[in-house]
Amino acid sequence: MVGWRTNQNIALLRSAEQGKAWDYKHLAPQERKQLPVLHFKLECTNEKYDMENGKSTQLIDLSHTVEHGMITYKGLPAPVITDHLTRDASKQVYEPGTEFQIGRIEMVANTGTYLDSPFHRYANGTDLAGLDLYSLANLDGLVVRQVDSPVRGISVDALRHLELKGRALLFHTGWEKHWRSESYSSGEHPFLTGAAAEYLAQEGVALVGIDSYNIDDTKSGSRPAHSVLLQHNIPIVEHLCGLGDLPDHGFKFFAVPVKVKGMGTFPVRAFGIVPQDVNPDLLR
Repeated sequence: MVGWRTNQNIALLRSAEQGKAWDYKHLAPQERKQLPVLHFKLECTNEKYDMENGKSTQLIDLSHTVEHGMITYKGLPAPVITDHLTRDASKQVYEPGTEFQIGRIEMVANTGTYLDSPFHRYANGTDLAGLDLYSLANLDGLVVRQVDSPVRGISVDALRHLELKGRALLFHTGWEKHWRSESYSSGEHPFLTGAAAEYLAQEGVALVGIDSYNIDDTKSGSRPAHSVLLQHNIPIVEHLCGLGDLPDHGFKFFAVPVKVKGMGTFPVRAFGIVPQDVNPDLLR
C-alpha cells in the first residue's frame, strides 16, 4: 500500500509503523478518530512512502526539455512554439479576471527524448496508438554503463550476464554531455551493434533506450539496431538523459508517448521510479 506524506495521512503512516495498513481518506469521520495519531514535523517532499516495503520512492527525470528553436537531430527542423490564443486575446472571450493561453507547436516527431514504435521502420508495424501500455510503463529497468568507453559499438559482451526478459534496458554512455552542441551530431556517438540487437531480441527484452544521438551508427545508411528491435516489436527510446542518477537495477521505467494513429515516433517524458530508504526523522 502506498500513500503520500500529507497531513491527512499522518495516521496512515503511524499505522504503517505498527504493521497495519489504513487508507485514511476512505475512512468515515468516526473511524478516523479511532486511529492512533502520530505527531511529527512534516516536511515537503517529492518522495512517496511504500508501507509494504518500508521504503520511499523518488522520481528521476530522464528527458530533455523541448524548447523553441532547439535542434535534436541534425538535418531536421527545430520546433516552433507559439501562441494560438494569447492571454491578452483571451480576455475578449472570458469574463474579467479569467484568462488562458492556448499554445501551438510545430515540430517533427523526432524531437527531444522520443520513442520509436515499429511503424517508424516498417509500414505494417504497430504505430503509436497501437502500442501496449505494458510495453512502455512500469517496466523493471536495467542500466548498462558504457561511459567513456574506448569502443563506440556496444557488443554482446556487455549483455551476457544480464537477465533481460521483459525488462527495459537502458544504455548509459554519457553522450548527453554533448547535448545541443556540434559534437552531439558529429557521428562519433556510442551505438548498439547489430549483433547486440539480435541478442536482445532473442532474450526477450521489452524496451531499449540510450542517451546517445542514435542507437545505430550513422556513418552509413544501415540501421541494424532499429531494424532488428522494431521488427521484434521492441520500442526504442533515444536521447535519454540523467541515467547516471539511476541504479543499475531495482527501478521502474516509464516512457509513454501520445496515442497518435499513423505515426511511429513521438516525444516522451521518460522517468524512473527508484526506491529509497525512508528518512527516520520524518517518522519521529
